[in-house]
Amino acid sequence: MSTRPSTHPLPAPVPPLLQTGIGVVAPYDFALDRELWRWVPDDVTLHVTRTPYAPLAATLEMAVHISDPQMIARSTMDVLPVGPLAVAYACTFGSFVSGLTGEAALVQAMVSAGAPAAVTTSGALLLALNRLGISRIATVTPYTNDLTAGLTVFLAEAGIEVVGTAGLGLIGQIWSVPYETTVELVRSIDSDAAEAVFISCTNLPTYDVIAGLEAALGKPVLTANQVTMWSALELAGHRGVGAGQRLMAA
Repeated sequence: MSTRPSTHPLPAPVPPLLQTGIGVVAPYDFALDRELWRWVPDDVTLHVTRTPYAPLAATLEMAVHISDPQMIARSTMDVLPVGPLAVAYACTFGSFVSGLTGEAALVQAMVSAGAPAAVTTSGALLLALNRLGISRIATVTPYTNDLTAGLTVFLAEAGIEVVGTAGLGLIGQIWSVPYETTVELVRSIDSDAAEAVFISCTNLPTYDVIAGLEAALGKPVLTANQVTMWSALELAGHRGVGAGQRLMAA
């Protein structure tokens, strides 16, 4: 066997894509990292961290606990060494439970900790509704009744009318809810009065139902993870990936 080196030149290496970083602070029980990545283009990298663990179910008590601006500031600092252009707090009830003032305090905490730009899930929802020109929605949540009502109060404070709402009453393992359950709940709560439907909770999987529901209902269907990633990507100068999702084309 010949041991002479091959005369065929090696292919030139493909240079790596220049990456933009986005930091994500999630609650300690967040289970859907992979779903967040599905909205992300190839030249964006997510740097995900979590709040410290606490032995709490997904109840109002947990929502209040993880709405602490100091905690979110400390978690934000965990992702800053890699230089993200924006940081998102990926939690709906942790960012609406203290109203508009509480949501603004969370954004300020992240910026004060060093984030170049910051957004929360509830703040991202308001930005998305404004972008789409929507002021009346129906909401679907996996929450207990008090948290579902809390979302309505938060939206009313922001001038958004909730014309219908439904919750699953869950306090744990929300990530295991099948798509079929979510779709059925959305269809049951939709009405002509609703200009859009919002599916709450970043721990509820939604990516694969959005386009189909929008086509069937003829209106935007927004979800917690979708609005979070849409807004964070915009802050970092990028567009999200989501075929058939109206918000991604807005």
